Amino acid sequence: MSDLDLLTQSLARNVKRWRTERGFTLDALAARAAVSRGMLIQIEQARTNPSLGTVVKIGDALGVSITTLLDYERGPKVRVVPADQAVRLWHTDAGSYSRLLAGAEAPGPLEMWDWLLVPGESSGSDPHPLGTVEIAHVTAGELTLTVDGTEHRVPAGASVTFEADAPHRYANLGEVPTRMVLTVSVPPPATAPVH
Repeated sequence: MSDLDLLTQSLARNVKRWRTERGFTLDALAARAAVSRGMLIQIEQARTNPSLGTVVKIGDALGVSITTLLDYERGPKVRVVPADQAVRLWHTDAGSYSRLLAGAEAPGPLEMWDWLLVPGESSGSDPHPLGTVEIAHVTAGELTLTVDGTEHRVPAGASVTFEADAPHRYANLGEVPTRMVLTVSVPPPATAPVH
């Protein structure tokens, strides 16, 4: 079985598990995540490999990290993630990518990412839940971070923190590759109303 097949099956099992645990129907989760009910059915039946954006929306709606949604099993309190098990969730033909290095629930989802943006490329994100904070540390090149329409330049060696409940975009407008480590902290979910 390929890594992609394992991830697809883990995602199917974990979305269904967390949806049930949160007390969401398919329709309720679809509405919260702004994802079609049909897409959720395909994901829960392991019949599709959804985009990173779709997985992020579902994780945000469930209040769990992408790591938790893709995890084969819940691990011990100390979890070492070997380099070859970092999950590449976004990439372009030009060579840009993002890799999920590790994640935890603390008390809401907490994720650490490794990003490479080749010159001229960018990746946008819809707003995360209110209270979500991101911290980026640029290790090479320069990051152009746009948050809610305002551009911020972050050179190598500098770090940036921002409230990620507004639209945001990471871009490399320079001549050399941009590398950064990104941490995303999402607040714990509000509990679902009981019907």
